[in-house]
Amino acid sequence: MARRINIALQGGGAHGAFSWGVLDRLLEGDEIEIDGISGTSAGALNGAALKAGLAAAPGGAGREMARENLRHVWSQVSRYSDNRLVRWMSSLFPVPPGLQRMAELYSPAAWLEGVTRVFSPYDYGPFYSNPLASIIRGMPTPELAASGGPQLFVTATTVRTGRVRIFSGAEVTAEAVMASACLPTLFRAVEIVDPATGRSEAFWDGGYSGNPALYPLFGTDLPRDIVIVTINPMLREAVPRSPVEIQDRINEISFNSSLLRELRAIQFVKRLTAEGRLTGRGMKEPLVHMISDEELMNSLGARSKSLPGPGLVKRMFEAGRVAAEGFIGGDLANLGERDSVDLPALYG
Repeated sequence: MARRINIALQGGGAHGAFSWGVLDRLLEGDEIEIDGISGTSAGALNGAALKAGLAAAPGGAGREMARENLRHVWSQVSRYSDNRLVRWMSSLFPVPPGLQRMAELYSPAAWLEGVTRVFSPYDYGPFYSNPLASIIRGMPTPELAASGGPQLFVTATTVRTGRVRIFSGAEVTAEAVMASACLPTLFRAVEIVDPATGRSEAFWDGGYSGNPALYPLFGTDLPRDIVIVTINPMLREAVPRSPVEIQDRINEISFNSSLLRELRAIQFVKRLTAEGRLTGRGMKEPLVHMISDEELMNSLGARSKSLPGPGLVKRMFEAGRVAAEGFIGGDLANLGERDSVDLPALYG
């Protein structure tokens, strides 16, 4: 019998192909059934592809449609070319620090970073376009707000207030997914009219406020188990020293901070429950599990997130499948019973 879970998909640019690999393996079998999805940025893109496919048909047919949606998304994203200079220099052993700095300085990611400090996405005038629009609408099964299938929650950040905004149900459109993945140095803010107020709001990447947001998965109609697919390293033993390393670690810390806050809140509720202080309040105690590859993510810098070439995407996909296989072979037995994660050790 399939185990019912919620899945939370972190954002992280090209590293989101790791989550694609995880989902591809989970969809391949019938060990689990996904009831709720929360996604941010690349995680929202993966979540949208997953939801639309599963909602299109029941059982194995829906799982295969979801896999096809995900293949389409990442085949389109990976049309960006590999950084051949960095790959060539990284193949040297050992890499002299001077050459490594040169690779960082002249890599496409560094060039792009320099350009975005001078030019705004609003400087392109009528030539501007957001490539995610055609990728999302071109999925084999593109209906994001279908009534069937798992519940989907997409996280974005409201530019005006800085607050988290969760899109769900009929609100989940291609524009909502684009808003969730809108890095403000690369894309113009995505403007969406709020049907409740009639006011147009501008949105940026959801990673600033919820990466991914867990609280939408606390609903009583959803299972207790939340499987978080992380693609930003929680732990780096070495102290960053070069400008690139320092900036990379700042990026990782900032994009993990909201997740760690929510995990602290979950642990707080668990402690109160264990002490008998929440008796009769009808609160659900979530069970937390994680699928990750800290060793792989530690071997990469944050700049590789903006280089979704075929080589990196393939490597991430294969690593994701391996990590999901490990989860099925190990932590699957914990579903419905206990956490697979030592929460105090994670954020302590």
